[in-house]
Amino acid sequence: MLKKGATAVVCLLLVVTGYAQQKTSDDVMKGFMDKRFGMFIHWGPVSLRGTEIGWSRDKQVSKEDYDSLYKEFDPILFNADKWAKVAKEAGMKYLTITARHHDGFCLWPTRFSPYNISNTPFKKDIVGELARACKKQGIKFCIYYTILDWWHPDYPIHSAHNSTIDPKADMNKYVTYMKNQLKELITNYDPYMLWFDGGWEEPWTNEMGKDIYDYLKKLKPDVIVNNRLGKEMAGMENKKIDHKDMVGDYDTPEQTVGRMNMVTPWESCFTICDQWSWKPNDKMKSLKECLRILSQAAGGNGNLLLNVGPMPDGRIEARQATRLKEIGDWLKMNGEAVYGTLGGPYEPTNNYATTRKENKIFLHVINTDTAFIDLKGLMGRKIMKTYTMSGKAVSIQPLDDGYKIMLPAELTGKLQYIIVLELDGSAEAISNRSQ
Repeated sequence: MLKKGATAVVCLLLVVTGYAQQKTSDDVMKGFMDKRFGMFIHWGPVSLRGTEIGWSRDKQVSKEDYDSLYKEFDPILFNADKWAKVAKEAGMKYLTITARHHDGFCLWPTRFSPYNISNTPFKKDIVGELARACKKQGIKFCIYYTILDWWHPDYPIHSAHNSTIDPKADMNKYVTYMKNQLKELITNYDPYMLWFDGGWEEPWTNEMGKDIYDYLKKLKPDVIVNNRLGKEMAGMENKKIDHKDMVGDYDTPEQTVGRMNMVTPWESCFTICDQWSWKPNDKMKSLKECLRILSQAAGGNGNLLLNVGPMPDGRIEARQATRLKEIGDWLKMNGEAVYGTLGGPYEPTNNYATTRKENKIFLHVINTDTAFIDLKGLMGRKIMKTYTMSGKAVSIQPLDDGYKIMLPAELTGKLQYIIVLELDGSAEAISNRSQ
C-alpha cells in the first residue's frame, strides 16, 4: 500500500502523463457478478415489421418506412409489472432495456430529440414504468444506450449499409447530445448499470469513450458500465482482450459463452430466439440449450444476459415467457450452484461445468447421456461427500490424479442437473484446472 504522499504523486503523474480512469468499486462489481443472470430486452417501433432492430433499416425496411413506424407504435398491452414479474419468475436478478438502439428511437420522453415515445400514439414513458416495476420486484434496473445513431443528423454515418461520412455532421455536437441524454437517464431513472454498444464505427474514438466514462462517474460514481464505450472487447469473435486497455468495468462477449476469466468480470449476451427484436415464428432455443449456456457462463466466472423481444402490442410472447419460467423453475432447485458462486475450478466443457462456494464444488452435468465424469485432482483437497441437489448419494472412484464421478443411471438422458462435491477445505482457494 502506498503512503499518502506517494499516492498523491502517482495521481499527479497519471494526470500529467496519461489517462487515470476512476473505476467502479470492487464491492459493487462483486454484487453485480454474484447476480449471474439478467434479462435483456430489445424493443421499439421496428417490432411492427418483425425485422431486426436498427440493422434492418435501409435494407429489409426502407429508411422512410422505418423512420415513420413510431407514428403507429401503440403497444396498448404493454405492462411493465408483467415484464418485471416474468424476469423475476425466470430467476433473473437484473434487467436491461434498449432505451435507445442504433435506429435512434428513444423509449423515454427525452427533451433532446423529437424521435421518442412521447410522440407516438402510446405516449407513455416505457423506461420510467419499467424502472418502477423492477424496483417493486427487487430487480436491478439497467439501461442499454448505443453510441452510434444512424437517424441523428450530427452522427456522421446514416445507415448500417452505407458508411459514407456526412460532411455536415458534427461529432462535437453529437457527443454533447449523448451527454445530455445520459445525464437525463441517470437523473430520472437512476440505473444500476449502463450497457453501451455501437462504438465500432470510425467516427467514434477510444478517447471519446474514456471521456464519456469519466463523465458518467462524475454523475454517479458507482454506476456499472460495460466495456463497449471503447474499442477493446471480446464481442462476437470472443477474442482474448487486454483488460488494461478496456474502457469500462466488464467485458461483453456476444452470442458466445465467454472465456474462463477469474480476473476480469464478463457477461455473455444471448438471444432466446435467433433475432434480437421480435420476429414472427422465430426459432427459439430449447430449455436444454438455455441451461447449458447459463451453466457454462457461471462455470467460466461470468454472467448471462438473456434477451427477449416483445411483440408490437407490448406483450412478451407467451412461449418465450414459458421458456423463461422453465429456467426459473430449474433455478429454484439449483440456484445455490449459480448465484454468488465463483467459476471453476475446472474450465467448462460441453459435458459439464463447475462452480464453487466455500467448501463445495457444484458439478453441472450438461451431457446427461454419459455414465461418468473424470475430474483431475484438487491440489491437496479431498472430496468428503458427493450427492445431487435433491440429496441422493453419488458414487465416486479415486484415480491416480483425480476422481471418476459415477452419474446416477436414473438421470441418464434427463434434464441438466447438479452434483455437489463437499471438500475437506475451501473450494474457492483451488487454482483453475483445465481438462
